[in-house]
Amino acid sequence: MKAVILAGGLGTRLSEETVVRPKPMLEIGGRPILWHIMQIFAAHGVTEFVICLGYKGYVIKEFFLNYRLHLSDVTLDLGRGDVQFHRSAAEDWKVSLIETGDATMTGGRLKRVRDYLGEDDFFMTYGDGVADIDLTALAAFHRAHGRLATLTAVVPPGRFGALDLAGDAVRSFREKPAGDGATINGGFFVLSPRVLDRIEGDATVWESEPLESLARDGQLHAYHHTGFWQAMDTLRDKKHLEELWARGHAPWKVW
Repeated sequence: MKAVILAGGLGTRLSEETVVRPKPMLEIGGRPILWHIMQIFAAHGVTEFVICLGYKGYVIKEFFLNYRLHLSDVTLDLGRGDVQFHRSAAEDWKVSLIETGDATMTGGRLKRVRDYLGEDDFFMTYGDGVADIDLTALAAFHRAHGRLATLTAVVPPGRFGALDLAGDAVRSFREKPAGDGATINGGFFVLSPRVLDRIEGDATVWESEPLESLARDGQLHAYHHTGFWQAMDTLRDKKHLEELWARGHAPWKVW
């Protein structure tokens, strides 16, 4: 199976960082969060990626074009212009970097890469969220129910600590408990190529009419992930992920 990653948005809530690079290129532990997401897929045998570029997509292209060079020992013949690679730590991935337009919406980006997907079901996710999700189990769940689409349902982490009170007395603190129990779309989809017929064009938001129509038609099921999940929407989120990585307690590091 291939994995499609949406990596073309503006990332306006992280404008302090995204003014010079797209959000999927913001680093956690010295590597772009996009690389972390790809490692999660690779840990489950998914090594062919289609990355939907938009805002500052050239930054992502430059990263991958130079990726092997930066991880290798090389000999340069300056006169002939030859480069010989001796030892490389680069992963054995196939990465298609597809320009899908600066202003294209999420559904439109997905539809624009149709020619790179083939006829098999594929994974799709966003370029700003990590999880310790069992992608092998997700794919098996999708095949078992036989519908066109599967999304991953998650309970978002709490944003603030909570107080355990007895009247006016504070009994204890609870650090960032989960939300109110409601589940949200956590990305990490498995999709049939047939879902692309429900996307009208560049202005279509994937999370709106396409997903809603799939739900109405009984073609959308939810895989419940109860482990770690975190989207990098704000600078606070980025710092939290950085702290987890620095402490050696990054739950999404399944590779």
